[in-house]
Amino acid sequence: MTEATDEPGYPLRVTRHIAAPPERVWQVMTGQLEDYWCPRPWRTEIVEIDWRSGGRMATIMRGPDGESHEGDGVLLEVTPGQRIVFTDAFRKGWIPQAAFMVGCLEIAPEGEGTRYTATTWHWTKEACEQHRTMGFETGWATMADQLAELAEAR
Repeated sequence: MTEATDEPGYPLRVTRHIAAPPERVWQVMTGQLEDYWCPRPWRTEIVEIDWRSGGRMATIMRGPDGESHEGDGVLLEVTPGQRIVFTDAFRKGWIPQAAFMVGCLEIAPEGEGTRYTATTWHWTKEACEQHRTMGFETGWATMADQLAELAEAR
């Protein structure tokens, strides 16, 4: 399920129930990012991820026809077993750069499994609409499906 609202921060959101315990989902989220972070056949190459608040998160998404998209940002919050908040507003060393969004991946126990929620906030309504036009709903829902597939496999 995806939703967009006019609430402050212009969020876009994807949520999904995953039939695996939160501990397993967290393990996959942090240990197998390269296996779910972008829709296949694209793949993610990890340049550096320092899983702590203030740590660097740098990746390259590579497409099947040689396309690439570099992402370099920082982790604003890492609450083990619950939440990861990141942004592209800064690069390593808190150096400001052109910002597109703040992202948040959250998990919580729900029934026999886990509720996964991915939210992105944007500085302007135009940036939010640009993200939607780029395929947010499909891309981030696919990412959630791939995460669920990996977490549910064991």
